[in-house]
Amino acid sequence: MELQRKKRKLSPPQVLIAGFAAIILLGGILLSTPWVTKSGESIGFLNGLFTSTTSVCVTGLVVVDTGTTFNTLGLGIIMALIQAGGLGFMTLASALFLMLRRRITLKERLVIGEAFNTSGSLQGMVRLVKRAITLTLTVEGIGAVLLCFRMVPMFGWTKGLGMAAFLSVSAFCNAGIDPLGGFASLTGFLWDPLMNFTIMALIIIGGLGFAVITDIWECLKDHKRWNVNTKAVVGVTGALLIGGAVLFCFLEWNNPKTMGDLPVGQKLMAGIFQSVTPRTAGFNTISQLDLTVASKVLTMLLMFIGASPASTGGGIKTTTFLVLVAAVVSIIRGREDTVLFCRRISRDVVRRAAAVTVIAMSIVLIITCVICTLEAGDMPIMTLDNILMETFSAMGTVGLSCGITPYLHPISKILLIITMFFGRLGPLTIAIGLAGRKRPDEGIRYPEGKIMVG
Repeated sequence: MELQRKKRKLSPPQVLIAGFAAIILLGGILLSTPWVTKSGESIGFLNGLFTSTTSVCVTGLVVVDTGTTFNTLGLGIIMALIQAGGLGFMTLASALFLMLRRRITLKERLVIGEAFNTSGSLQGMVRLVKRAITLTLTVEGIGAVLLCFRMVPMFGWTKGLGMAAFLSVSAFCNAGIDPLGGFASLTGFLWDPLMNFTIMALIIIGGLGFAVITDIWECLKDHKRWNVNTKAVVGVTGALLIGGAVLFCFLEWNNPKTMGDLPVGQKLMAGIFQSVTPRTAGFNTISQLDLTVASKVLTMLLMFIGASPASTGGGIKTTTFLVLVAAVVSIIRGREDTVLFCRRISRDVVRRAAAVTVIAMSIVLIITCVICTLEAGDMPIMTLDNILMETFSAMGTVGLSCGITPYLHPISKILLIITMFFGRLGPLTIAIGLAGRKRPDEGIRYPEGKIMVG
């Protein structure tokens, strides 16, 4: 009996999967009730579940207009789901345990480690949780104060404060859901430096990751050098932001449907924002439907790479991308080891990076093929590039869309719900969780086989 009880215990990945699924289901039930809408009518369970999933998975794809559909209670529930999804339910649970002075067990530390993707290290878990909570509340508070300078004059004190708080939480958690209405996102603030740079700062800070920000803070305080992970995250993030901004400006500079008719300053600001937002945020200041095909492809690439480990964002992660690039460079140069910043990267990390990328890309392609089949011939807007953008957006938990989400077939919506779930928790985490516990090493080493590749 004791052996059977041990076998029934969930592994850390399985606890994460079950926890997030439970929050999404609860949110779906609440958001499908008539008490959360302005009209007093239910939006239906599927739309409620989709809205809950996009909130908890901090994605931003929406099937109903958030601002015009939901009342104050509904917006409050969505904001709470975004916060829970951005921080992770184990982080919030740990914060509650600490407030109640309850000791966090080894099993709970393992789950927190899995949530923060700390590669099995349990050192400083409680400290990381405390700093994550402190950082989140501080940055979101500052962001809300800055956004009040725009929201309060537009909506008055009560509604303006609520709007500012919602936008700040949504931006820091990289959700991209807005309460402004009209499916317009931030297109009405294309000209506004305060709105643009505040939202961009919140997105970037949330996407860097709690571990990286903690390391940067400690290095500044103690005059130490950044660790390899921090160097990788900051380096890739900076390169993608600058490179993306330059390319978007080049590709959209003369496009009359996006930047073509704007003054130079607004063109540059729009290009920078369009480079920042695919890093799993989902806000937009220019129409995604009217982007050139090349810009859509670039957006998909940035969405697929996403944010950084232990952050509020999704995607395969910046470090995964860098490890794969370093592995390719090592193979080309004939090196046996993968090296980054004069440090050897373990083969297990390289294998994990390859597995994450292959699984994520496979899911995107399979889901895209199925949705294309379901939506074939229904509407002119259901083109391959628009559907691909939708699927990459769901996997990267971004939320950028060409406007097709509300018109999708119910099965397509269910497929996107599954894709968002995979994107938030990580495809490898879910694969390991579904596979069950690791098998013990049996000490068997098979003879080498020769297979031609490339």
